[in-house]
Amino acid sequence: MSDPVWHQGWLRRARHLPSPNFGPRPTGTNIDLAIVHSISLPPGVYGGDEVERLFTNTLDWDAHPYFEQIRGLEVSSHFFIRRDGELLQFVSVEDRAWHAGKSSWQGRDNCNDHSVGIELEGLEHHPFEQAQYATLARLLLDLRATWPIRHAVGHEHVAPGRKEDPGRAFDWPLLASLTGWTEALLPPLALPRNLS
Repeated sequence: MSDPVWHQGWLRRARHLPSPNFGPRPTGTNIDLAIVHSISLPPGVYGGDEVERLFTNTLDWDAHPYFEQIRGLEVSSHFFIRRDGELLQFVSVEDRAWHAGKSSWQGRDNCNDHSVGIELEGLEHHPFEQAQYATLARLLLDLRATWPIRHAVGHEHVAPGRKEDPGRAFDWPLLASLTGWTEALLPPLALPRNLS
């Protein structure tokens, strides 16, 4: 009987936009980590297709001055959650996406090898939408039902000092409430700090 949720690492309900930016996971790797990121292109601009184009190597580098800073970058994430909660998938969970860069979690380096990358449309330290949390929670539950996900953390947790996303405004307690997950699965559940 076919899986009603997944097909070869692709979530059936997500919009699929296959990226060429992926590779094989090391043989025998357990996919046990979910990494939450934030991204917007240009930074702080929402609703366009620039992130999709970046992940599929079709971004027009001359379309905005900011893009000169990232010209030629080849990156990807497994998933992207838009401000309205729409879920896009670029790489099969069974494959290795290029999202974490130089990273380490609990003594294991190269987190891309064993993690699922989830990008939220947003800017670090800026609030995210309720629809994004709802989509993220459902995605994490679906992932954990199929793969041995032991932790969900931010990019800032696996690359401290180098990355700050999703940032101080990300509501980990809300995510804990929506998933039913405890601190054993999530980073310390400090409430968002005053950003003023």
